[in-house]
Amino acid sequence: MVEQLKKKLSNPDSLVSLFLGIAVVAVIGVMIFNYIKERKAPDVTQSETKTEQNATGSAASASHTVIAGETLWSIAASTIGSGYNWVDIRDANKLTSPDKIEVGQKLLIPQVAKREPGQINAASVEVKRPADGKYTVAAGDSLWNISVAVYGTGFRWTEIAKANNLSNPNLIFRGNVLTLP
Repeated sequence: MVEQLKKKLSNPDSLVSLFLGIAVVAVIGVMIFNYIKERKAPDVTQSETKTEQNATGSAASASHTVIAGETLWSIAASTIGSGYNWVDIRDANKLTSPDKIEVGQKLLIPQVAKREPGQINAASVEVKRPADGKYTVAAGDSLWNISVAVYGTGFRWTEIAKANNLSNPNLIFRGNVLTLP
């Protein structure tokens, strides 16, 4: 049997194939090891969240340092567990323009209950009513922006889409007159 193995390996093509096969197996093994290692290790380089202690030693709130590409929604989703809590972060930091957060900015993350989809805190959103029940679409409008302008919250955009039987809510045109629920 050893003689047969020597005979097969005496061919240079067989040796090259053997070494290439070993190299492929080794590379795949290293890739699998690194993938598993990255999945287990917490990603502390992406964002920094610290818990601050009050005088009694209990956790009062946390702070978060904004990194590139984050929004209040994504920060709320990762720190509180629901993107719908972005309004709580906005209010806790007294942000006048929640779209304008900067990389490196430290935000206070309040300890609040996780909001579920469809929940609106009446204290944080002023609910307005449409004047005449109609809205004429202007250039650059979206259902979210219209909902914010008319109702004071963007979360009612789905109601506008349903009231107007819009098959594609992302496709509205300047000059269209929408019925507001």
